[in-house]
Amino acid sequence: MPSPPLAPDDGPIDVAHLQRMTLGDAALKREVLTMFVTQATRLVGSLASLSTGAVKLAHTLQGSARAIGASRVADSASALEVAIREGEDPLPSLLELNDAVAEARAAIEAKIQRS
Repeated sequence: MPSPPLAPDDGPIDVAHLQRMTLGDAALKREVLTMFVTQATRLVGSLASLSTGAVKLAHTLQGSARAIGASRVADSASALEVAIREGEDPLPSLLELNDAVAEARAAIEAKIQRS
């Protein structure tokens, strides 16, 4: 029989962090998650063109993701920001960010439907 994990795997959202940030208020948690999905979707769409303001957009998404405990999204946005600043090929980071946002979005939408 396999042992349980040492730390619970909440998936793409750190539920304990989100719970602390929303003071356990279910309505606030739902509102924050809904706003994050909307913002993340918009920012990823804007980042696709890698226009002049892409560094700022990636930084904004990174902060929003950290606020709700979406670590993979935050780390991917940070990697994209660094790649752009350092003149590296941003495409791998952008693809990773797209995947991370899609994963977080699916998890958030499932949480919202359950509540």
